[in-house]
Amino acid sequence: MKSIDPLHGVTLEAILTQLVAHYGWPELGQRIRIRCFNFDASIPSSLKFLRRTPWARQQVEDLYRDYVRQTAPQVRPPDSGTPAPEA
Repeated sequence: MKSIDPLHGVTLEAILTQLVAHYGWPELGQRIRIRCFNFDASIPSSLKFLRRTPWARQQVEDLYRDYVRQTAPQVRPPDSGTPAPEA
């Protein structure tokens, strides 16, 4: 069975890379106000900080969950069993 958690099997580096690609450092720094996103931002320095700072990592993971939810294709509910009108 496939895990529902979008973080399952995704590294922190992959999460951060996707968020930076989508939002860019300036917007990411506004959404999550931490110094490593706003001054001399880089993936390695941000990873180092996030791995040592649980509250900041949680904010990044929460933003990633929202990002995945917003960008995931919308799943349509199955048909109600009503036949389609004939053309």
